[in-house]
Amino acid sequence: MTIRSARDIVAQARAGVTILAAEDAVAEIGAPGTVFVDVREAAELAQSGTVAGAVHVPRGLLEFQADPASPSHEARLDPAQRIVLFCASGARSALAAGTLRDMGYADVASVEGGFSALRKAGAMTTTT
Repeated sequence: MTIRSARDIVAQARAGVTILAAEDAVAEIGAPGTVFVDVREAAELAQSGTVAGAVHVPRGLLEFQADPASPSHEARLDPAQRIVLFCASGARSALAAGTLRDMGYADVASVEGGFSALRKAGAMTTTT
């Protein structure tokens, strides 16, 4: 059995989802039908804040909060919406985008460079 590296798994996820440049993602903030999802951990948000209006769903809870049949479903994770995911660098959000795609979400994307790239590109941020 060959062990696959985390880098390989992220590369595979990135190959199967839409990757957005931060500048393009910033242009979508606040667009009707688009939901930004921050998949970083709570401690990361406490330290640096998040994109204004973003839904916080830690990567480890994504499947449960994205599943409409789950008791912990996050209503703003609607399969009919465009879902734009971000993390610190773009790796976890690529994995998350792949997961949502596998769950049947049709319009998902991951932000290249993550939160710091979004902030640098002009995204309005808030503190938690």
